[in-house]
Parts: sequence; structure tokens; C-alpha cells
Amino acid sequence: MFQKKIMRLATVMLCVVISLAGCGKQEEPAPEPEVEELPQEEEKPEPEEEVTHEPDTAYPVIETRTVVDGKIQSYLTGEWTDVKMADRRPIAVMIPNNRPAMPQYGLSKAGIIYEAPVEGRITRLMAVFEDFDDLERIGPVRSSRDYFVYVAMGYEAIYCNWGLAKPYVEELINRPNYYNISASVDGIHNPADEAFGRVSRPGYAKEFTGYLKIDGVFKAAQRLEYDWNYDNAYVPPFLFAADGVYADYADYDRATLIYPGGKVGNNAGGYGAYHPYFEYDEEERLYYRYQDDKRQMDEYNDKQLAVSNVIFQYCHGEVRDAHDYLAFGVHGEGDALVFTGGKVIKGRWMRYDGDFTPAKFFDEEGNEIIFNQGKTWICNIWEEYGEYVRYGENGENLVEPEALSGLTPEDGDENL
Repeated sequence: MFQKKIMRLATVMLCVVISLAGCGKQEEPAPEPEVEELPQEEEKPEPEEEVTHEPDTAYPVIETRTVVDGKIQSYLTGEWTDVKMADRRPIAVMIPNNRPAMPQYGLSKAGIIYEAPVEGRITRLMAVFEDFDDLERIGPVRSSRDYFVYVAMGYEAIYCNWGLAKPYVEELINRPNYYNISASVDGIHNPADEAFGRVSRPGYAKEFTGYLKIDGVFKAAQRLEYDWNYDNAYVPPFLFAADGVYADYADYDRATLIYPGGKVGNNAGGYGAYHPYFEYDEEERLYYRYQDDKRQMDEYNDKQLAVSNVIFQYCHGEVRDAHDYLAFGVHGEGDALVFTGGKVIKGRWMRYDGDFTPAKFFDEEGNEIIFNQGKTWICNIWEEYGEYVRYGENGENLVEPEALSGLTPEDGDENL
């Protein structure tokens, strides 16, 4: 039955994708991003009380997006957001996540943070922003990897990076139907240097001083004639609970402390070098991020990074060459763990409808998982090292994994 549901879903989505225009169409440039506004309603509906449901029953979800008082529910978070932000393409920014780069600037404003291993068994982040207009800068910014590019494509994001594009990214990132704002480096055919600049950071290596300038992003997008509107065939990445509805998943196991790469040990599946983990706060209903046994902070507002949902997306990974460049399969399907409301939902992710559609997440019965409104952190779990994942309640049932032998993290390399 699970396969029938998925086949029906894939067939419908494939028909939609084939029948509509491709993502890469370009319109006439405009001084400011333009989005199509939907009809206004007089006032925003306010739920009288929060709604929960009995175990194993469906939660009401956001179905039709309607503009109310200049706001509409975001594709990325489900939350009420200014129309000019929620109805335009987001930007996806490559941000280093190793110790010499800390703290990062602006991460708490991202609607989605995607994290994946890179060479040296450290991780790199791709932060997806729709709410970025009041930021002066985002960063520091680093180079791309092709699996990050493919994930950004699924969100129809404008991809922003600064670093060497060769050998595995050059052909992909320079395709005419793919929007990117990239600094001028070897392998980038249409650079956008107006969007990047150095920030003084005494004591930091040069590769951790490059930032994305927001005013430059708009200038570059205009010059490159990018269309800020979502494509007509756009597929939202998540199914969100409706306003006033809390998806408590009362019949599922609790998981309030979660480790994407093991609790201890070096290089545990690409996450062990700095030992990142998330801890759930029951009152705030948020997963707080820790790394290096410290709170992971945003320099922009001096607040700890926190999200409403965490996803472990298991992907097949391989080492490509002697430089330890990696490859991950981010199309097709694989196992997934979704953490929301302090619970863990086991299921699958699927992505069969091309580069410009995102992965979708389903439970073990084949139903699309309903996410609570808010920000989401997606951890790419190297499938072959999935045994190093740990989660449990308040530290219980967390087994200490043995350390993997192998490479140690590279603290800096201007070409990476």
C-alpha cells in the first residue's frame, strides 16, 4: 500500500512538472524584486485555542495560501510572512561550520539550514533565507559542492557561494537555467563580485572574512536578469500543520537529545569532529543547537540557533578522489528520521521529479509527514555511517560509539 501511494504521488507530481514551464525562465529585469500579490482579506483569522488530536489521526494542515494584511504563510516555515518575502525565491548561502569560522552571522534568520559533510569530515552549512532584507551581510561565505547545489535547486533558490568551482561544480553551476550569485573565482563563468566583500576579523584566516552583501545581491540579480518569482511548477518542501494546531505525535517515541554523528569520537560519519547535537526545550518547543560542547550562536543577534524541526536525511555517500572530495545521492529515496515536538518519526524521503523539486518526507505508512510551523534543520546523514546516529530522552539510551579512524579536519584552505 505504501508503494501504491508513493507511485500515485510521483505520477501526479511528474505530470505537473511536465505540463508547466521550467524553473530557469528569465523575465525583464526590475529595480526591485517583484512578486505577484494575491487578493487581500480584511483580517487575519485568529484561532481561539491550540488544537491537538488523538494518536494516529491526521492533523489539519495549511492548504490554500491567502494574503491577509500583507502577509502570507511561508513555504519554508509555514509562518505568516510579508508577501514580498514569502512569494519570492529564497537565497541559499554556503557557510563554513568549522571551529576557525565561528561565530557565523545571520544564520538565525534562515528558514531552512541544510548541513552535510565535506572533505576532512567536517560539515558545511547551506542556509536558505527568505527573510534577509534587514541583514547587511551573511557569512562568512565559502565554496559550493554539487550536492548542495542540487538541494538548493529543489527550493528554487538563488545559490550564493565564494570559492573554487572546479572540479565537480563548474558544469552544474554554470547551466543557463540555474540561478547563482558567485564570487569571481576559477570555474565561475558569470561572477557577481558586487555581492561580496571582506569584513575585518582580527585573528581570523582570510578565507573566513568573506561575506555576502545583501544590497549587492539585489544588484547582481538585476544585472543577471534573474526572475525572483517562484516558477509555476514550484513544489513546497514541507507540509505544515495549520494555524493553532500542534502536531504532538503522542503515539511516537520521545527524543529530546539527538546527535547526527555520534556523541563522542572523531570523524563519526562526518559529524564527529565538533560533536554537534540538538537539545529539545519543552516549554519553547524548540531544538537548540550545540557544537564543541558550546551553544552555537549567531553573531547577528547573539542568540543560540534554534529550530522547530530537525530532519536526519540518510544519503548514500562516496569518496571521489585522493583529496577526499565527497559525493552524496540527494535524488531518489532513502531512510529519514523527523524530530518535531520532542518526538521521533521514522520514515522515508523521496525525490523523483527532477532537480527543481525538493525531497519530500513520509512516515512508515506512506503518509506525508506533517511538520510543526517554524524553522527546520536538515542533517545529511552519510548512510554508510548511519550507525553513529544517536538519539534518546535527556541523555538516556545514548550509546557511546567507538571513534572512526581517518582524516582530521582541515582548519583552513583558501581554495575550499
